[in-house]
Amino acid sequence: MMKKIMPTSGLLLVDKPQGVTSHDVVAYARHLLHTKRVGHAGTLDPMATGLLIVGFGYATRLLNYMLGHQKTYEAVIRLGEATTTDDAEGEILPEYALQAGPGIAMSNRDDLMNSLLNTSMATIEKDALLQQAFQRMKQIVSTNLTGRIMQTPTAFSAIKINGQRAYDLAREGKTVNLESREITVHEFTISNPQLTRGVSGRLVCDITATVSCSSGTYIRALARDLGRLMGVGGHLTQLRRTSVGDFSINDARVMKLNVETREFTDRNGILQQRAKVVSPPHFDADNMLPQFCFNMLETAEHTLPMVLIDAVQAQDLRFGRWISLPSIDNTLQYPAIAYSLVEDTAQYDVVAVVEPAKNSKSNQIKPIVVFPVSEKTGKLE
Repeated sequence: MMKKIMPTSGLLLVDKPQGVTSHDVVAYARHLLHTKRVGHAGTLDPMATGLLIVGFGYATRLLNYMLGHQKTYEAVIRLGEATTTDDAEGEILPEYALQAGPGIAMSNRDDLMNSLLNTSMATIEKDALLQQAFQRMKQIVSTNLTGRIMQTPTAFSAIKINGQRAYDLAREGKTVNLESREITVHEFTISNPQLTRGVSGRLVCDITATVSCSSGTYIRALARDLGRLMGVGGHLTQLRRTSVGDFSINDARVMKLNVETREFTDRNGILQQRAKVVSPPHFDADNMLPQFCFNMLETAEHTLPMVLIDAVQAQDLRFGRWISLPSIDNTLQYPAIAYSLVEDTAQYDVVAVVEPAKNSKSNQIKPIVVFPVSEKTGKLE
């Protein structure tokens, strides 16, 4: 079998482990791919695991378009405890401070949920009350947290306020005022309610959730707001991203990464520990890495709609010129990616991201992102 050629531009899908940042994964990929031009499409918090799309080479120019793709998550939400960060990495808030931070205003304490978490009763009575509370949760999710909704991001987010990250301001104890934004939650299903003891020692209720949502949705904020709507506070304890657009965590070409803890002595002579991303056991990069990578054409096909052009049009687009199409396909959504057949080959070349030219008297499209001719004798990698 012919050895697969390693593309110089494309995507690497990874299963991010817990305990490292998305930036740590990018640093690992730069070393693995031997290139500095590496980025990712959609940050995952250190606590989160799952699908992270890493782009390299000229494919990094397409990552911003991937940010808009629909995403799916699996999560565990804990009701009965709120935290400073809306996830398990924050400090537990006292019961009188469940309203701390941005988000949906806390309603009155829910009598049903409050009784469930604070009343001593027989197990059979608890089970019956749990099912009643769970039905109320489902109704609240369906009515308030599904569809097009306004969501206020968590204070511990990467959103910039006057040039500073919100999480930096929050860590300094400063008030963070974030504007709510419209998001779309396509699916938000909950299941498997379980009573357990939280970090505070209080009785809490853990539920499993599956969320399919638009870009810009904070699952931590959904957990926080569900807890507030139930009147007992809530936060996220587990999060795993399972899909981004057409890509799934179950794809055979997803590389599962590992974490190692490294010890080092800082400049003050104090022993420190740091988690570092490492390759899977027995991973032979020279022979195995190309099998995981998506080339530039595959990347384009998973990013935007495609429109076929000829070689002359490809040259014009690369010079920044507008080109005319026989007709603008009204069913084609723009922006789109123009690609062309490489002369005397059976391979295709990604040319440009295009959109309809405004104020044009004919059916013309213009380039907004241009890609050079593919390397390796002008053929697509």
